[in-house]
Amino acid sequence: MSVESNVFLGTGRRKTAVARVRLQEGTGKIVVNGKETEDFFSHDNFKRIALSPLVTSELKDKVDIVAKVQGGGDSGQAGAISLGIARALLKLDGELRSPLKQAGLLTRDPRMKERKKAGQPGARKKFQFSKR
Repeated sequence: MSVESNVFLGTGRRKTAVARVRLQEGTGKIVVNGKETEDFFSHDNFKRIALSPLVTSELKDKVDIVAKVQGGGDSGQAGAISLGIARALLKLDGELRSPLKQAGLLTRDPRMKERKKAGQPGARKKFQFSKR
């Protein structure tokens, strides 16, 4: 199985979502899990978050993207796709590092759901305290 030299790969993660992104030069076609972006994202805000690296680098109509994303919810998946696209764009053109970094698109968001602790009903919530 040979990989063409003009295909650039990027992996993005956010919360529990993982996105694998394939980027190549083309006409601006973007497919996520076999669907167009308008069909995949339930809200325009998620679509805007996911495609923000393309807007920042001004390459929206010059590259084709195929993304496969799994896990997490809508927000986490949009963030994972965004990071995957940004990392793939870096491989396409190293000079994009500065504008992508200034926009904060190359930083992996480390926030995760806090685990539930023993002896409590949730991560932070405590059982009701009764003095008498």
